[in-house]
Amino acid sequence: MSNDDEYKMIMSEMIKKQVVILGPDIAIMKAKNVKELVVGADGEVTEINGDAQAVLQKLIDEYVALSGLIVKKTMEPLLAKYPSIKVGQ
Repeated sequence: MSNDDEYKMIMSEMIKKQVVILGPDIAIMKAKNVKELVVGADGEVTEINGDAQAVLQKLIDEYVALSGLIVKKTMEPLLAKYPSIKVGQ
């Protein structure tokens, strides 16, 4: 699996987790605010344009800005599944 595929997987999982928390409209709208991402209506990331690590951080920042520490805490177990992917703390 390529690094880009891993980033697509983690971001897709992240969006789907936020769909459960925030609802599909808000969760997908916030993901689409990250202009480097192409996100399907189901929350699946189909394309990353640019540095995947920076794009991942932007996606996290979108959700954290919305609901702060709660989102950050829900992301920790997900990020732990992908130890090769690093994000700013």
